[in-house]
Amino acid sequence: MAVASPKTDALAAPRSVTILGSTGSVGCNTLDLIARQPEAFAVEALTANGSAVRLAEQARRVGAKLAVVADETRYQDLKEALAGSGIEAAAGALALTEAAARPADWVMAAIVGAAGLAPTLAAVRRGAIVALANKETLVCAGSLMMAEVTHHGATLLPVDSEHNAIFQVLDFERLDTVDRIILTASGGPFRTLSRAAMAEVTPAQAIAHPNWDMGAKISVDSATMMNKGLELIEAHHLFGLPEARIEILVHPQSVVHSMVAYSDGSVLAQMGQPDMRTPIAYTLAWPERMATPVARLDLAEIGQLTFEAPDSERFPALRLARQALQTGGSAPTALNAANEVAVAGFLDGRLGFLGIAEVVERTLERIDAVPLGGLDDVWRIDREARRIAASMFN
Repeated sequence: MAVASPKTDALAAPRSVTILGSTGSVGCNTLDLIARQPEAFAVEALTANGSAVRLAEQARRVGAKLAVVADETRYQDLKEALAGSGIEAAAGALALTEAAARPADWVMAAIVGAAGLAPTLAAVRRGAIVALANKETLVCAGSLMMAEVTHHGATLLPVDSEHNAIFQVLDFERLDTVDRIILTASGGPFRTLSRAAMAEVTPAQAIAHPNWDMGAKISVDSATMMNKGLELIEAHHLFGLPEARIEILVHPQSVVHSMVAYSDGSVLAQMGQPDMRTPIAYTLAWPERMATPVARLDLAEIGQLTFEAPDSERFPALRLARQALQTGGSAPTALNAANEVAVAGFLDGRLGFLGIAEVVERTLERIDAVPLGGLDDVWRIDREARRIAASMFN
């Protein structure tokens, strides 16, 4: 199946799990939930980018069979940190993909960026339950990835709070009654700033999200609202709705995580505290629910929930993402690649905050969109977009 129906039978416990990107925010929250019910889960593999010592600590704590660090220069550090544990150590991009291909029932795909595409695809191709926290996978290669999910009988469960919310309230048996889906956005830390003020913001300010605890890249994407643009593209592939029927609504409190509007005028919303452990738990225990330590929602204490339309003039990333989805083909691939390069440049101090969207727009102008016939086309466009984007400020 593609996106799973919530009515599939549960797997027998303990559920074997692999976490791709275990040292990041999503990975750490996943391990926190597993540690609270250790009898229900058996950890097959954990992977990280370069945090070898932290990865080893996690692997020891949960008794993982394998730990993989993507940065090959950190292999010796990982091996030494695991000495005497009996846990296998490996390093490199190929080892990441091999970890995803190991026999785990459930795989958390939480590697940030296009680097997560190959490992996620490996898990999909063996028909695993894949909890997708890497939105770039569907942005880069959405139609190709969804075809692989269907072909191999994999189950795709969205972890992003917005898509997870939609998954929880979408009537999969009567999709013809869906009028539109509404993705909510916090607006990020610069929601009320003028363009002139945003030109002066620093990386430290951009990664200080008002509601969510996220990694640096995702936090910057939230600040530019590119994160919501990427989620727009992701939602199109996950739920099969055209761009015109996917709405974005700014909701600063981050309590309503998204909504589904139906043809009879009903609007169903999923609400909760802004804590990633809720959507992670929904996928980790799916199709059951599991207890979490997340604070319970008290609407009386919150008092009011506010909503506003997004400002695409101050946040042009939203416009660029919609245009890329409308164009189709390789346009979203180029959008994502250019954005990753531009965000890295901003975080390194080589590019101003407003320059992120400018680099993305200029890159899209210089690359003609073409149909994606396979993953080789994805990698080719990705490389070319990165080269063009980097040439603008390096």
